[in-house]
Amino acid sequence: MNYGMADFIGGFWHYYIAAITVVAIIGIIWFLKSQTTRKLGTGEEAELMEPTWDADLKELNNPLPRWWLYLFYFLIFFSIAYLVLYPGLGKFAGIWNWTSADAYKQEKERIDAQFNAQFQPFLSKDLRVVATDPQAREIGQRLFLSYCSTCHGTDGKGAKGSRLFPDLTDKEWLFGNGDPETIKASIAYGRLGEMPPMKDVVGGEAGAKEMANYVLSLSGLPHDANLAAAGKGKWAACAGCHGENGKGNLAISAPDLTDKAWLYSGTETGIMEAIMKGRKGGMPAQLDYLGDAKVHLLAAYVLSLSQGKQ
Repeated sequence: MNYGMADFIGGFWHYYIAAITVVAIIGIIWFLKSQTTRKLGTGEEAELMEPTWDADLKELNNPLPRWWLYLFYFLIFFSIAYLVLYPGLGKFAGIWNWTSADAYKQEKERIDAQFNAQFQPFLSKDLRVVATDPQAREIGQRLFLSYCSTCHGTDGKGAKGSRLFPDLTDKEWLFGNGDPETIKASIAYGRLGEMPPMKDVVGGEAGAKEMANYVLSLSGLPHDANLAAAGKGKWAACAGCHGENGKGNLAISAPDLTDKAWLYSGTETGIMEAIMKGRKGGMPAQLDYLGDAKVHLLAAYVLSLSQGKQ
């Protein structure tokens, strides 16, 4: 409630929710009291509710048990006290000013303090050294499985099929050349890679087909030679990012088109789609969420995944 109500621009919903809540509580108290004021007199029998089953099975209109009533009133009092102390009446924050955001932050800080005590010894060490430490690798693997495996897979080989998320175990890198500092920066601050749509620039779908075949020729994949020759004549539109020889520019995440590593698809259809519609991908920054110690260990673990293939 304290998150959602604060997002409303006007004050109407604040009063609306608060009024409904108060009226509901008052209504419950009134109804409960109105139904429990009459007591049976001495010798008076409770009203018989029709029908009677099996000749002697009767349903009587007895007053509610006192312990049940007291429990009900206690719960009503508890709800009132809760709404005074905690948020629940529209934008009213409660006299304790409790918020779920603050509670989460405090719990996270408490847990991070416990974990960082274990991670801190590795933070001052060089990433290459940490990457070869068995204990650090074990901790890094657990962190990777918790925070990174959803996208990059439990084995670090990225998404299967679409290859939307890069393989971290090979020697191909979109940013840098696999050096420790760049890996850590990618995890800490995130990355954004974007290719603009080039359909109009290369001459529509026909031009994209020609360009796709030229790209296939750069990496030695099967292609149509005539279409590739026509696409080569239009390569100037792409050379600004991918270079005159197609080897890309790691500083701006323009991939090398002369190898056989593909993030999306290395088919004519897939390449044409990238050319015509463009591509946009990214990795969110993790430093604020994980902290420097966890980022350091994760970077070392990712480094260790590809060290043997450099």
